[in-house]
Amino acid sequence: MNSLKFKLVIAYDGTAYQGWQVQKIGTGVQEKVEAVLARYFPSAPRLHSSSRTDTGVHALGLVAHYEIPKAENKIPLARLAIALNAFLPEDIRVLHATRARKDFHARFDAGGKQYRYLVWNHHAMNPLLQGRAWHVARPLDFAAMKKAAQYFVGKHDFKSFAANHPYEMASTVRTLKRCDVKRSGMQYTFVIEGDGFLYKMCRGIVGTLVQVGFGKFSPGDIHVMLAKTDRRAAGMSAPAHGLVLWKVFYKQPRRKGAKEE
Repeated sequence: MNSLKFKLVIAYDGTAYQGWQVQKIGTGVQEKVEAVLARYFPSAPRLHSSSRTDTGVHALGLVAHYEIPKAENKIPLARLAIALNAFLPEDIRVLHATRARKDFHARFDAGGKQYRYLVWNHHAMNPLLQGRAWHVARPLDFAAMKKAAQYFVGKHDFKSFAANHPYEMASTVRTLKRCDVKRSGMQYTFVIEGDGFLYKMCRGIVGTLVQVGFGKFSPGDIHVMLAKTDRRAAGMSAPAHGLVLWKVFYKQPRRKGAKEE
């Protein structure tokens, strides 16, 4: 088939959705975007995404691709994002739409992802961050959390920080390139970047780091938790609404000289 492939960068507020993926019960973000694609393209293309965010999790830089027959390509590329956004709900937006090389795959070509998690640390919640940040009223030890975060960097078995997945994973070993905590006034931002993530792994890391901030665990306890490979050995899971899929990183094209258009 003479076809064209397109790459979308999608942002959404996950509050009203049961995650990215099409759901048997409830609504996934993917379903909403595919419905709009079907309005414009008779082949009703399927979206293939870089990530499967969970219920209530947000995204700023989720990447997805779709493919259509060349004969259906009637929308100028410069107007594609505008056309899709015209029929999407306000809590979902296509930020960028570009042509992709024929062998591009949003999931399998991804070399890494960055998630960010927001915590508001004050006795009163910031109403402007409602639904976007976890309200933690108790004081936090910033230095202890920052020190503990560094124990996550590198190649580890993260089974202790992930929830049981609906299907068995081939491996629970992942490599984190970055795990950092930033503070700006009462707002804490947890930045976690790696080659891949287990089910609810980021939330397990953040929840445990916050408990380090409470003094429940010491920074050195992280090393012990990782070694035990048992979810019961680590701390709590942070709630979904503070988590954002921030960015997806891509490896170089697999064919020499191949570039996205």
